[in-house]
Amino acid sequence: MRRTLSILGLAGVMLATVVAIPTSSFAARDSDESDARHADKSRDAKPLVIAHRGASGYRPEHTLESYRLAIRLGADFIEPDLVSTRDGVLVARHENEISGTTNVADHPEFAGRKATKTIDGIAVTGWFTEDFTLAELKTLRAKERLPQVRPTNTAFDGTLEIPTLQEVIDLAKSESRRVGRTIGIYPETKHPTYFQSIGLALEEPLVRVLKRNGLTSRKDAVFIQSFETANLRKLSKLTDVRLAQLLDATGRPYDFTVAGDPRTYLDLVKPENLKWISTYADGIGATKNLLVPRDASGKLLAPTNVVRDAHRVGLDVHAWTFRAENQFLPTDFRLGADPNARGDITSEYELFFSLGLDGVFSDHPDTAVAARAALR
Repeated sequence: MRRTLSILGLAGVMLATVVAIPTSSFAARDSDESDARHADKSRDAKPLVIAHRGASGYRPEHTLESYRLAIRLGADFIEPDLVSTRDGVLVARHENEISGTTNVADHPEFAGRKATKTIDGIAVTGWFTEDFTLAELKTLRAKERLPQVRPTNTAFDGTLEIPTLQEVIDLAKSESRRVGRTIGIYPETKHPTYFQSIGLALEEPLVRVLKRNGLTSRKDAVFIQSFETANLRKLSKLTDVRLAQLLDATGRPYDFTVAGDPRTYLDLVKPENLKWISTYADGIGATKNLLVPRDASGKLLAPTNVVRDAHRVGLDVHAWTFRAENQFLPTDFRLGADPNARGDITSEYELFFSLGLDGVFSDHPDTAVAARAALR
C-alpha cells in the first residue's frame, strides 16, 4: 500500500498544480449567491464518519439497531434514506420497493399489493412503501439485503422494525446525551421526482419534521442529500440546514432527464458546474470513482481534481461508499480471493484521506474511526 499511496499521492500533487479554474458567464452570474452561502464556511479539522444506512456491515440496514451500533462504533452522523408511506410519513428504507429489505413477501394479507411501477424510468416489480400506511409497515420486519455477502446479519432477520424519520432523530438525540457528543443525521431523499408525481412530495414533510425538532440552521448537525438537483434547490429555499449534492460516476440526475437537461454527473464535477452547485448546496457526496478512478481490472488510477475544485468554490466533499469486503475494494487493496472476505480497508481510507476529504460514508464505521485516529 505504501508504494501505491506514494505513487497516487505524487500524481495528486502534480494534478493540483494545474492552473486556475476556468470561468464562465454562468459561474460568474451565480458567484454572489454562492459566496453568500459559503461565507461562514469552516472545514472540520478531521473528516466526518457517516454511518452509511447505520452500521450496515454489521446489522440490517436502516434499522434502529444498525444506527445505534454505528453510534457506539464512533460515527458522527447516521444516514437514513427516506421514502414515504401512503399516509405521508417519512420512513427509512434504501428504496421504496421493499421486497429485498423486509419480509413483506411472507405476509399473505399484502399479496395483492405486489405491483409493477416505473421508478425513474425503470420498471420495478415488488411492494412499495407508498402503498402502505405507517401502521401497516410497522407490522413488517427488516431483513438483510445482502445475505450472501453478510450472512451474520441474517441473525437479525425478522426482529427489527422499519423506523420513521422521527424515530431516527429521537435515537440520535438520546444517544447524543448518552455518549456526550452530538450525533448528526444525514437523510437522503429517494426518488423525489417520482414521489412528487404521485402527490407525496418529500421536501415539505422533511422540513416539517426537522423544524419540529429544532433543526433549522447550518450550525445544526444535519445534512440533506439527494442524487437529484431540483429538490435540493427547492430545499435551499425551505430550510437553512446544510445540503449535499450526490454525484455518481455514470448517468445523470433524473430531474435532468425529465427537464431535458443534457448534463451528466460527469459534467457536474466540472469546475463551472461545481460553482453552480455551490449556489444551493454546501457540499457534494461523490462516489469514490469520481475522486480516484479505476481501470477495467479494478486497479486504481491517478486521483482527479474533484476535491480541489470543489473546495475552491466552498463545497465540502464526502465520499461514498467505504466497505470492508474485497468485492467492494479496488484490486490494489484486496486480500485473498474470497470476495466476501475483508480486504485492506485501512489503506483505502489512508489514500482517500490524503486527498483532503471532509467526510466518508462507511458501512463499517469503526474502520473509518480507526483510520481517522491514525491521521497525522
